[in-house]
Amino acid sequence: MNSSKVGAVAGFIAPIVAVICILSAIVTYPLFSWTNNALSDLGVMPGVTQWLFNGGLCVTGGLVLIFAIFGLYRYVGKNWSGKMGSGIFAISTVALILIGIFNESFVPAHYIVSIAFFILVPIALFILTYNFYRTHQYGVAGFTAVIAIIATLPWILEFTLHYVPNVAIPETVSALAVSVWTIGLSIKIFKTTQITNNHTY
Repeated sequence: MNSSKVGAVAGFIAPIVAVICILSAIVTYPLFSWTNNALSDLGVMPGVTQWLFNGGLCVTGGLVLIFAIFGLYRYVGKNWSGKMGSGIFAISTVALILIGIFNESFVPAHYIVSIAFFILVPIALFILTYNFYRTHQYGVAGFTAVIAIIATLPWILEFTLHYVPNVAIPETVSALAVSVWTIGLSIKIFKTTQITNNHTY
């Protein structure tokens, strides 16, 4: 298996790991509220809850970083917009790992890396939308643009309308949107690599 396929497989697995770990952490903390908590509140709960949440973020971030470097960058990094978009996406995955390392007990480090993650991901996706459009991958460009909007909109609504007391819902909507995009791009990169390898023989 070449490095592009490794990156694609890592990108496919990462959201699955994240969902399993976060849902498991929620199950172990029955007092968790989708409206009154942030997801990161799970990271400071005693016992297995914090280990599931923080460990899950670190593993997920590591897998997505592998996807960003070996899958995404190799797929789009032939011009400046691809390099910039995949580079910013890679930096956002480092921020995700740091969210798991610096939980809410680390002030202000936790909030800085959390804000960095949720800002950098949409920026990366909008840049990648431009990259896909200029390379005539219009379907992927449209898909990426929709995901970027979905990842951004809950935060705009939260800061303008304050529709929930805390941020677990916007965090989840944004993260799930990016997860769908990561899985979709992973599948495309894997198939493209497979086709390229078949033509080589």
